[in-house]
Amino acid sequence: MFRKLLTLEEAKKVIHENFKPKPLGVEEIPILEAWNRVLAEDITAKIDIPPFNRSTVDGYAVKAEDAFGAEENKPIKLKVCGAVNVGEPPKIIVKKGTAAEIVTGAPIPEGADAVLMLEHTERKGDELYVYNAVAKNENVMKSGADIRKDETVLKAGHLLGSREIGVLASIGIAKAKVYTIPKVAVLSTGNEVTEPGEKLSPGKIYDINAYSLSAAVSESGGKPVYFGVLPDDMAVLQKTLKSALESADMVITSGGVSIGPKDVLPQTLNSLGKPGVIICGMATKPGKPTTVALIDGKIVFALPGHPTSALLTFHLLVRPIIQRMAGRKMRKPLKVKALAAMRMFPAKGRRTFIMVKLRRDESNRLMAEPVPTGLSGAITTLAKADGFVEINEKQQFIDAGEEVLVQLLKS
Repeated sequence: MFRKLLTLEEAKKVIHENFKPKPLGVEEIPILEAWNRVLAEDITAKIDIPPFNRSTVDGYAVKAEDAFGAEENKPIKLKVCGAVNVGEPPKIIVKKGTAAEIVTGAPIPEGADAVLMLEHTERKGDELYVYNAVAKNENVMKSGADIRKDETVLKAGHLLGSREIGVLASIGIAKAKVYTIPKVAVLSTGNEVTEPGEKLSPGKIYDINAYSLSAAVSESGGKPVYFGVLPDDMAVLQKTLKSALESADMVITSGGVSIGPKDVLPQTLNSLGKPGVIICGMATKPGKPTTVALIDGKIVFALPGHPTSALLTFHLLVRPIIQRMAGRKMRKPLKVKALAAMRMFPAKGRRTFIMVKLRRDESNRLMAEPVPTGLSGAITTLAKADGFVEINEKQQFIDAGEEVLVQLLKS
């Protein structure tokens, strides 16, 4: 029997008092491997970007004053003094009355302060006819216009995506210091559970939780380490959990935490180290059997066997811990306002989370419709739900048409 059912807030407080999640370490890796990793240091540019004044168009580098007054019917004639290519320093000087052929991205030669677009000119041998005036610095990207030397371009804690990696490459950085990814051991328990891909014997079900929870670990910034399906046997559980605790930074299990004769996980956890179980049951629905242990400084989340309960409890308790250990910034959950499509009732005395799917009614109002959870083990809720509605312990019900706040499971 559960010793004491804690409220969700009490459970979070107990975890916080016993375990302070923080980044595990720092490693330096090539930026080609840094996608979806978290920066562990501020990045400061050592050069200006671009490092030189460059042309933004194909055309001719000129002194802007030499093109003053040029019109379609009154062109100005200049002399072509040479050409400038990309990837090499200019070898010519643009003097008064001259123009240098230039391509997009090439350095602006000495003496020039603007670039005439190719389509506004006509070349006849070494003579260039200009049909349009140009302003000083027109079609020129100045040195440092994008990034200034000594400018902090990325802050520690920034999640690196394709754009950020492009920024690192642009300032010549080949390697970056990032936070270590926490390793999270994931395993399922139960004599009835079978690995996907194997033949399903009578009375057996395929393992759902280890796979959905492993994916959730990756989404949170961790690296799942799959330990398979274990029987409801204390000796086997002890041996595997010891191995998991030695090789991973955190452990997540599912099943074996209720009050049945085969639910031996809490006793097993207490036998592995101190202080052992710190939470044995929460006053929530779903998630009542949730058990949390701390074993020699490492935290273990023993989640319910029901797939929806396991994933929801992960969302509420485990995800923030993994994010902090991975050095990720904590973001507020995405929430949207909707109207209850029908009356919703909480479990008496327990914080209740009702999975809902969102739809538009004929008046284009956003409606939150409860997803039937069915019997224990029903899995369609996982695929159908867009989010969940939270009902306070003291609230009697949510009426149909009442405004609710839906916390989204994904953006």
